[in-house]
Amino acid sequence: MEPVNVAVIYYSTSGNVHALARAAVEGAEKAGAYVRLRKVAETAPPEAVDAHPAWAGHREDTADVTEAGHGDLEWAAAVLVGTPTRFGNPAAQLRQFIDSTGPLWFEGKLADKVYSAFTASNSAHGGQEATLLALGNTFYHWGGVIVPPGYTDPIQFTSGNPYGASHVAGEGRPGEVSLQAARHRARRVVGVAAALKAGRAA
Repeated sequence: MEPVNVAVIYYSTSGNVHALARAAVEGAEKAGAYVRLRKVAETAPPEAVDAHPAWAGHREDTADVTEAGHGDLEWAAAVLVGTPTRFGNPAAQLRQFIDSTGPLWFEGKLADKVYSAFTASNSAHGGQEATLLALGNTFYHWGGVIVPPGYTDPIQFTSGNPYGASHVAGEGRPGEVSLQAARHRARRVVGVAAALKAGRAA
């Protein structure tokens, strides 16, 4: 099948969501996709970031990651969106980027793409599923095709989240289960996007 364009767009505070994003890139590339890794702009005041060493350190560690723009959404046939959970919702930084996409939505440029989401929370029941479902609400409005991992790979029975890839940050950095789940979800998204592309071309 002809390669599809995949944008992995995320916000990460201390690096956990960034690690899931990197794993998603690996999975999508292994499935044959062209991939762009993009972070959304940091909107927190510098003094707030600098007050937390892990936050400030991650900002420095990812200084070379390109910031997401509307062009990345237009380019992509599939979009993987990642965020920490904030009280069961996406982080404000990601929401600000999403809320800026009204002109693209109005012109129909976000419709008929494949979308999926990933997240991390500090505790096992810290709002992961609510956050993924909240992102789904945006994808519905965009007219997207939502592709969850479900239980389509044995790793999902271990990771336990059929809505999207996720990680419990309170247990440390993402381990192999979380990373494998992120890779699997990305491969599944690429497969569906490629099939849609081939079907439209037929």
